Amino acid sequence: MNNNSILWSNILEKIKNELNSLTFEVWFEETELYELKNGVAKILVPYAFHKKHIKENYTKLITSCFIEELGEPVELEFVIQEEIEEEEILPEETPKNNDIIYEEKENSNFESNLNRKYTFDNFVVGNTNKFAHAAALAVAEKPGAMYNPLFIYGNSGLGKTHLMHAIGNYIEKNSNKKVLYITSETFVNEFIEITRKKENKSDFANIDFFKKKYRGIDVLIVDDIQFLAKKTESQKEFFHTFNDLYGDEKQIIISSDRSPNDLKIFEDSLRTRFNWGLTVNIYPPDFDLKVAILKRRINAENIDVPDNVVEYMASNIGTDIRSLEGSLYRLVAYSTMMGADINLDLAIEALKDNINSGYSEKNDVGRVQKVVAEHFNISIEDLKSKKRNADIAFPRQIAMYLCRKHTDESFPKIGIEFGGKDHSTVMHSCEKIEQEIKNNKSLAEEIEKMEKDLHN
Repeated sequence: MNNNSILWSNILEKIKNELNSLTFEVWFEETELYELKNGVAKILVPYAFHKKHIKENYTKLITSCFIEELGEPVELEFVIQEEIEEEEILPEETPKNNDIIYEEKENSNFESNLNRKYTFDNFVVGNTNKFAHAAALAVAEKPGAMYNPLFIYGNSGLGKTHLMHAIGNYIEKNSNKKVLYITSETFVNEFIEITRKKENKSDFANIDFFKKKYRGIDVLIVDDIQFLAKKTESQKEFFHTFNDLYGDEKQIIISSDRSPNDLKIFEDSLRTRFNWGLTVNIYPPDFDLKVAILKRRINAENIDVPDNVVEYMASNIGTDIRSLEGSLYRLVAYSTMMGADINLDLAIEALKDNINSGYSEKNDVGRVQKVVAEHFNISIEDLKSKKRNADIAFPRQIAMYLCRKHTDESFPKIGIEFGGKDHSTVMHSCEKIEQEIKNNKSLAEEIEKMEKDLHN
């Protein structure tokens, strides 16, 4: 261990003593002291997102720890791996305000609709949801001040609702802010009911109550916003609600099954507002995350399930968490009915109707990685690592290029499969290899050979 590693290890120990375990794990566990030179400490962090959050929230703490260790202050600089490699990084969103003081409000007799079982503590984090989890925690720690709105999107059953409730529960636990969780369907139904009463010239107390309910809160969490599509009048009312809350620097959190830009049926003015803050995607769980989810559920239910059964389920069951957990319950029920212990043969029989036909964890990206690794006589782990030496970095760029060319995966998804690389890194790699092929006939022939191996 070099001097920088020892110094940073000591500093991390001090930081750990000042923070709760969840906060430390999310923001500091994957950091390292890259360089200490001329009074400047260059700290390597996993994502650009971490740079912003750590700088704005923990600079004072880190600086004081350096003073304790070195006896003098240092200037802090936060960098990500791609910046060290001099690769292009896209600019981050800038929040409207960084230092906002909120007035405390009473929450008595107010129903938040939050499900108390969904917390950050029981959300299983992996490569495919790590960024969304970190974003959610950042918003929970400083609602209205960090990323507003926070727009979370992804397919059904991947954990969007869990994260939204976790944000709300965290805020309620650590402040007196009013939090309201609703589905877009609830918003529409309540608005329609109020509109009918207004047309019938009923008293307007209900209209005032509706507006106060949605605009007199500190945090509004709206699940499945896509169901607001084609509801023109409801969209207009939500537009006004959004404007009022945003103007008062109140936090808005929205989920959808698609990105804001793909909500084509929505009014342009509303879709534009969805993009004002931070948009994060939750991807289907990879093999490791599915194993972790299954093991947490197994431990919680105190079930005896062998590791080979867990691995079989993670490799062959579904692409969402609900299917995975549902298959586990089916397996337990089948075991009980048959009066037999759970083993691999029983699992294969019990889950034969749940297995995705032709599905395998060895996906197209995995095949590309295997072919490239064998061609360059390196390991797949090397391709996924943070190693930057040329004999690893160049094959990694080729592998990313081939993944983009021969699979249907997006830039972000390919980045995840290569150890959590930023999507701009993947784009840079693809562009670089494309240019190299035009100018280097030998490389073009090498890549052509790898492409043939892919199809064998």
